Amino acid sequence: MEVWTIVFRTFFLYMLMVVIFRLMGKREVGELSLLDLVVFIMIGELAVLAIEKPNQPLFITILPMLLLLVIQLALSILSLKSQKIRDCLDGHPSLIIDQGKINDKEMRKQRYNIDDLLTQLREKNIRTVADVEFAILETSGKLSVFEKNKNNNEENRGASHPFPLIKDGKIQEDQLKRINRTNLWLRQELRKLGYRDIKKITYCTIDGNGELFVDIKDEK
Repeated sequence: MEVWTIVFRTFFLYMLMVVIFRLMGKREVGELSLLDLVVFIMIGELAVLAIEKPNQPLFITILPMLLLLVIQLALSILSLKSQKIRDCLDGHPSLIIDQGKINDKEMRKQRYNIDDLLTQLREKNIRTVADVEFAILETSGKLSVFEKNKNNNEENRGASHPFPLIKDGKIQEDQLKRINRTNLWLRQELRKLGYRDIKKITYCTIDGNGELFVDIKDEK
């Protein structure tokens, strides 16, 4: 009888975990945030305990699993509405190589050593740091790399790497400083393009040629 109980619980909990993970959203394993990973591990451990203890009521296991699902969905909704909450939960990308120069301060902050950097560069078939214009360590731990433009004249340099100036209706002051521009300059440029309300802009970037890309929030 206990064997059939284990079989039933294994099948039921497998289906329940599939449903829970689907409700949490579609994300690749390599793109999971630290919070996602913790929740996934906890749910997996709860499922194992339920299978190992067939005499324990199944509801005692299902309840915390569903509670974790509710917490995760609530935090996901809050992070969509607030960049501060999103940064708090997921962190933010780190600029490891900036305009061809390794950012030692940021590497120390992220406890990311030169061997880690070289390994991830080799995985992308990049032989030397000298070939890299920008390298960004994403919140998932993945390294995004922008190679230097083969045509090294000033007009084309950096055109391949757009800088985010507005995210979720908020101006990114740190990015403006990086390109030696001001808040006033950005607002004036947006007005020229017909955009007057910053809060209505979901995403705005500028490329190496000084061209702005603007995406407006969908009207509800």
